[in-house]
Amino acid sequence: MDFLYSIDLSIFYFINKTLANPVFDKVLVLLRTQECWFIAYAILIYFLATKFKTPGRLLILTIALAIIFSDQFNSHFLKELVGRIRPCHSLPDVRLLVPCGGGKSFPSSHAVNNFTLAVILAYFFPQYKYHFYTLATLIAFSQVYVGVHYPSDVLAGALLGFAIGNLFVLIHKKLILKMFKITDKPK
Repeated sequence: MDFLYSIDLSIFYFINKTLANPVFDKVLVLLRTQECWFIAYAILIYFLATKFKTPGRLLILTIALAIIFSDQFNSHFLKELVGRIRPCHSLPDVRLLVPCGGGKSFPSSHAVNNFTLAVILAYFFPQYKYHFYTLATLIAFSQVYVGVHYPSDVLAGALLGFAIGNLFVLIHKKLILKMFKITDKPK
């Protein structure tokens, strides 16, 4: 276990300190803000609701349920179960660019939630899948860069988000569309 932690620590310091630069300091901090995501989610909701009517609205419902589930399951169950302390609370020389936060570290909720969303959107809009996965990866990477998560936190969060996203794609196809007697998906 010490060997894995030493790898995690080496990668953490490489991302948090060695890659430090003024452009990343601005862009990666911005990517993780609520203001940035409020605008992005508002645009997504408007786009899905107006362009795709009922199938789009059902996709909004699926996304909302998936994000609520992923966030609550991760924040109130997994993080408490694992109990890992954030690097900004446990390491003396972290380059911290945002408030550290009081919650636990493993897995990263930003990574879980954004990969959950990316998987769902990639299924319904495969022509943009690389955009969705790239954005989720940048957000996960930013968590390490700003000093609030270890690399293994975001890797585990990405894997969990991938699983939850696929689960909710299945729920959408097998349950939600059938409940509302919809046969098509947004295209």
